[in-house]
Amino acid sequence: MKKPYQPPIESITITKVFNALSEPNRVKIIRCLSDSFENNCTSYSMKLNLPKSTVSHHIKVLREAGLIQARIEGKEHIYSLRQEEIETKFPGLLKMITQIGEQNI
Repeated sequence: MKKPYQPPIESITITKVFNALSEPNRVKIIRCLSDSFENNCTSYSMKLNLPKSTVSHHIKVLREAGLIQARIEGKEHIYSLRQEEIETKFPGLLKMITQIGEQNI
């Protein structure tokens, strides 16, 4: 299975990151990843009550913006935050996102 594209940290811009985070369900995915460290697409579709295809699209946007990374385990893609890299490039951003209250999303 081909590994999904993940941009190098140098090419990630704050504009791409904010664009990816402009959708409330994507913020929820980031918050879930922050709580669980790693997860797969099926877990998110159940937590967010969305079709798997919709969750897959949101994950792709987050991955291409550089916020999350994928690793392949068998037939599953397991996702995690690029926490250290994002914290180095945009200090405090992930902390701010994960502290956003549900009413603000």
